[in-house]
Amino acid sequence: MIEIIYADDALVIANKPWDMLSVPGRGEDKQDCLWRRVQQQFPTARIVHRLDYATSGLMVLALTLEAQRQLSRAFQERQTQKRYQAIIAGTPGQRCGRVELPLRCDWERRPLQIVDHEQGKAALTHWQITGEHELGTRIELTPVTGRSHQLRVHMQAIGHPIVGDRFYADERSQAASERLLLHAEQLAFPHPENGKECSFQAPCPF
Repeated sequence: MIEIIYADDALVIANKPWDMLSVPGRGEDKQDCLWRRVQQQFPTARIVHRLDYATSGLMVLALTLEAQRQLSRAFQERQTQKRYQAIIAGTPGQRCGRVELPLRCDWERRPLQIVDHEQGKAALTHWQITGEHELGTRIELTPVTGRSHQLRVHMQAIGHPIVGDRFYADERSQAASERLLLHAEQLAFPHPENGKECSFQAPCPF
């Protein structure tokens, strides 16, 4: 069962488990996903955005076509606020910072993403240390843009990959955790029916 944080006539807020697809993939073995599971309880649920397969945390799904349009517009126009928690390898030399590195798909190694200053799309992430952890450093990540694998590539780029990252971390950091230690803990956006700001949280599981 998927944990439902909130639901009304327009939308559903779900807490996606780690190592679960947001939407179906190609092939019979990739049909189980958060969208399909939410549809078991809310048959009209529609996808608005996605989280990586390995990432856990909050997703909003629309229950009507109009709500989907309004929510999709909010994401496109960056009217949403997203906050993640992560455990990164090592300890940065400063308490907070920003990573502004353009990203694009590494076509020969899809779905991996790479930094590309010529062909990449603009990507900006703010980060802040919030504590210590036995496997590294606990940080809060606030993406301004929403590129694929953005947080994972940006942390790798500054020398502190997210622990448990099977794509971007070194072998030691990969082996330290069975899961990617990245969780979407907070999501805020204008409600599609009345435009009022609404905010939801899912406590970090690690």
